[in-house]
Amino acid sequence: MILLPAVDIRDGRAVRLRQGDFERETVYRDDPLEAARSFVDAGAQQLHVVDLDGARHGEPANLDQLERIVTELRVPVQYGGGLRSLDSVRSAFGAGAERVVLGTAAYSDPDFLDAALEVWAERILVAVDVRAGRASVAGWTEATELRAEEVIERMQSRGVKGFVYTSVERDGTLEGPDLEEVRSVSEAVDEQFVYSGGIGSLDDLDGLRSLALPNMTGVITGKALYEGRFEVAEAQRVLRDSA
Repeated sequence: MILLPAVDIRDGRAVRLRQGDFERETVYRDDPLEAARSFVDAGAQQLHVVDLDGARHGEPANLDQLERIVTELRVPVQYGGGLRSLDSVRSAFGAGAERVVLGTAAYSDPDFLDAALEVWAERILVAVDVRAGRASVAGWTEATELRAEEVIERMQSRGVKGFVYTSVERDGTLEGPDLEEVRSVSEAVDEQFVYSGGIGSLDDLDGLRSLALPNMTGVITGKALYEGRFEVAEAQRVLRDSA
């Protein structure tokens, strides 16, 4: 498994939300590039960048920040937030994204999802953001009636190969993942997914590693790194031990 440090961008700064709540925000760096640089300098080989402004308002707002990060640091970046049209996805790739993460529009606009998959195939990931057992959209602010497994099944039937699964209730809490929840998600995913939500210690990473899920290819973490709970190199060592 790979480690993907998270750089969440809002109002031009690197922040983290607690449980997806825009009113519970902590600012960690005034410049997202410097946040990203700190992770790469520590050894990160990939990054996960979230445009929170875009997620909330439905149109990418931080493509300039994405371009700065990719140009300066030259590591693969997966980027999500507000990607609800082919033009916005094209712009994200043009700004340097290696992969993009689709959320709201993947649920509400099947034609858009089909078209994006036809053009960019496996460079498209779909976000499965789950709160109280149901998928959330619109920057985590709107709940659907769909369970995670239902979402995954529907998306796979349309050709989606990869997912970013986030436990919204655990995100930003540092309380650790629900390993049985992760195992259940894994059973629904045919190809691959990345996990996010609640990572607070190396033990949490070791717990995920110990599940030995071949289709879980990476782990996203942000707050634990910002707050010094562990270092990038330590986390990578734990995850590299997975068979």
